[in-house]
Amino acid sequence: MNLFKQGLAEGRPLLGLWQALATPYTAEICAGAGYDWLLFDGEHAPNTLQTLLGQLQAVSAYPVAPVARVPVGDPSIIKQYLDIGCATLLVPMVETADQARRLVAATRFPPHGVRGVASSTSRASRFGADVNYVKTAREAVCLLVQIESAAALGVIEEIAAVEGVDGLFIGPADLAASLGHLGDPRHPDVQAAINDAIGRILATGKAAGIFALDAADARARLAAGVAFVSLGTDIGLLAAGARRLLADSLQGA
Repeated sequence: MNLFKQGLAEGRPLLGLWQALATPYTAEICAGAGYDWLLFDGEHAPNTLQTLLGQLQAVSAYPVAPVARVPVGDPSIIKQYLDIGCATLLVPMVETADQARRLVAATRFPPHGVRGVASSTSRASRFGADVNYVKTAREAVCLLVQIESAAALGVIEEIAAVEGVDGLFIGPADLAASLGHLGDPRHPDVQAAINDAIGRILATGKAAGIFALDAADARARLAAGVAFVSLGTDIGLLAAGARRLLADSLQGA
């Protein structure tokens, strides 16, 4: 069962937390915190297949949906992520419908796609114990694509129309850079583009997601109908907590 895909189908908001520390220990701590999903980042965190595997194993006992972001939409990488049990994938920098179709094909076994078959040696099939895995795998896969460039904004409807794309996730930081406002995702032009993108995604009937800038932004996005929202990062929580503890301890000293 894919908890993330099930949550989308039920229409309930899914609240997530980015995982960039790349260790099973902190992943397990976060898994017990009550979030709906955890994003294990293969693009901007020092993750390898081995570290991802360890984190997936660490959180498997908890009712939280693991999502993994691949570093790039390469079919060989997607195949490996799926084989170790990452059934929900987030792919960065998707800018055309053709690219989205190739990504869908990379997540499907033939004749529906081009994914290589290694069912008896994959964790996803419980090492062959799930004898129906190759026949049912595509039903459990959830493919999320990132909208984070001016080019992607122009073809949202075409990308959303691709069968097999389950959700479109807006990345404010890269989108801001693409729109000429590097480091300023709160710029009015960027925010206007995000608001427009969310409305257009929802109009297609596909799920919209976003990395919230703060708690207030998260509440606003959820109120606007965004289905899955990242509320922050494990690194951000650790850094903010460490600074706050020191500052609180020095008060009145």
